[in-house]
Amino acid sequence: MTFLMAQYGTGHGHAGGKLQAMLNNPDVHCVGVYEPDRIRRETLESSTGSPYQEVRWFDQIEDILDNRDIIAVASEGRNDESLAQTEELVRSGKHVWYDKPAGDDWPSWQGVIKEVEKKNLQMQMGYMFRYHDGFQKIADWARSGMLGDIFSIRAHMSTNIPSSSREIISVHKGGIFYDLGGHMLDQIVWILGRPEKVTAFLRNDTGESPEFIDNGLGVFEFKNAMAFVDIAAMETNPTARRYEVYGTEGSAILLDPFEPGKDIRLVLSQSREGFPSGESFVSLESKSRQTLYDCELNALIRTIAGKQPPDRPLSHELIVQETLLRATRGI
Repeated sequence: MTFLMAQYGTGHGHAGGKLQAMLNNPDVHCVGVYEPDRIRRETLESSTGSPYQEVRWFDQIEDILDNRDIIAVASEGRNDESLAQTEELVRSGKHVWYDKPAGDDWPSWQGVIKEVEKKNLQMQMGYMFRYHDGFQKIADWARSGMLGDIFSIRAHMSTNIPSSSREIISVHKGGIFYDLGGHMLDQIVWILGRPEKVTAFLRNDTGESPEFIDNGLGVFEFKNAMAFVDIAAMETNPTARRYEVYGTEGSAILLDPFEPGKDIRLVLSQSREGFPSGESFVSLESKSRQTLYDCELNALIRTIAGKQPPDRPLSHELIVQETLLRATRGI
């Protein structure tokens, strides 16, 4: 069976990769793209080597919304556009591959999820590290109890972005923390659930784009654990990124660089599940960013086809976004 899909918007940083994933997938036929910004569309159409040169461009969104043969759509507008665009797609009965994060309007996002449930649709968020071998292993170890009771998680995921991008992201109160924090919260919530208390430190420390939060720290408190996420926008390239999970019987650290990922430093109080006591290093299956996008799409298609349950329930998607907004908007 071939699934007809389309893409709504192109402003998200992952949009080109998601389109390429649809073009790569033998079970998907991407029938076209709609971009409401005419100037941006013209720029992409003329970009040499771009996947956008390989697709049809729709002149109006109704060409997607009213086409009953299109069963799923990649929602890839800018972060300030995408929630409203996703709502349009859901109301028209489309399954949605929605790139993160899920907007600034918490009541609207709750309404979208209710509509998804009412219409029996699938909503998959674009948190690609769900398909990263290192994050998957650590989550499985933590959730299975192999590491004991988890009492601390630390995540560092800084970046370096130009001033032009800072102006765009500054429309969101949390700045760079809003833009990237969901990736790490997706992992943390999957292990620890909904935090009881959220405290955030959101700063502008470079002086560039004064309205833009360029240095953020979130502290998330659970019944018997804490998690710390720090993200800045001005770290020198190549940036150092680490993910660390500590439990009473062991710890697992995804060593820098965690993308594409090479090793996990695993420490266990005693041998478990084939791993020795003490320190060991677990090699990972390295996957490119594009491969992670391909894995995302494969999972969505299998879920729509009834071949597997969703990799994350809708309740999880709600908590991740709520936690992000608790940190960046104080909801």
